[in-house]
Amino acid sequence: MARAARFAYQIGAVGEEGLSDRELYREAIADAELLHRLGYDAAWMVEHHFSDYYPQPNPLLFLSHIAAACPGLGLGTAVMVLPWYDPVRFAEDVAMLQTLSEGPLHIGMGRGTAKSEYDAFGIGMETARDRFRETWEFTRTALAGGPVTFEGHHVAWRTPTVLRPALEGPRPSFYGAIGSLESAAIMADLGLPPLCLSSFPDKLLRRILETWKERTAAAGRPTDVTFPISVKCFVAETDEAARAQALDYLPKFFALQVEHYQSDHAPWGNIPGYEQFNRMFANLRLLSDPANLGGYLAQNLVGSPETVAKRVREILDLGFDYLVVSNGTYGVPRAVRHQTIRLFAEEVIPRVRAMAPAVAAE
Repeated sequence: MARAARFAYQIGAVGEEGLSDRELYREAIADAELLHRLGYDAAWMVEHHFSDYYPQPNPLLFLSHIAAACPGLGLGTAVMVLPWYDPVRFAEDVAMLQTLSEGPLHIGMGRGTAKSEYDAFGIGMETARDRFRETWEFTRTALAGGPVTFEGHHVAWRTPTVLRPALEGPRPSFYGAIGSLESAAIMADLGLPPLCLSSFPDKLLRRILETWKERTAAAGRPTDVTFPISVKCFVAETDEAARAQALDYLPKFFALQVEHYQSDHAPWGNIPGYEQFNRMFANLRLLSDPANLGGYLAQNLVGSPETVAKRVREILDLGFDYLVVSNGTYGVPRAVRHQTIRLFAEEVIPRVRAMAPAVAAE
């Protein structure tokens, strides 16, 4: 039986230009409180450092505040960048957040792609894939309970030790960020369901899920898991009004990405495991021009409730069942964010639930 679709919103330290960091953090809290009132599954948060591109370096700390402010609201990360973390502290922090939370906890994890952040932490990007794998494998073992030891290239934990707090009841759901079709196989081998972005073409998104399921089934592991996807979303009363909002705010979002990732300078070069990123990020500068955003808007959720509901249905028909939507990007004021949050909850979701799937569930 197909799993019922769930809907979350990605909050962030965003708001009108000129706000202080303290004010930006309170904007994120206000968004979470509205999500809680409207019945969203969860508030998710991304990790970034040092810039206007989401200045929120510790999502788990921030979400622990949301757990207290919005009891029962689910929490999520998209993503925690595992190579930057001591694995013991990471596992302990996740266990603490799950223990303090009353709602579900979703931990999306990735390698990270900003060379400036890696350089600031003094960590070589060429070690990212191994560090990601070892931190995840340690975390999975440690949160299973009982004494844990681990021996890897970057992680050494030789004295059998039980991490505290010990988890009781619900466990976190973990996901691995997908940056390419190759990543689908890698995450399948690690036992991590994929966390995708809707900026990929639908054909590639479908193939990512197929590849992950094939690889996972071949390893004898279950494929009946949650499949989340992160989607940019602007909903207004008319298609024209939503499109105007997206064309106003998204170019600033992409311009910030260009700056944060230094994509104009092709920083990934021949770094092992990152060779494809110069190609993948090559169009960021183009997307900072509103004239080039037509394809991106069509791939995401921009329009009236009816238009957005149709696109949501298309995404669900690809095989996803958990949408993390957001228009919480740089410079977007609270009124615009809350219009989308309300219209999506009150008008889009009911329309989606009334629509029959295009293809019967397998």
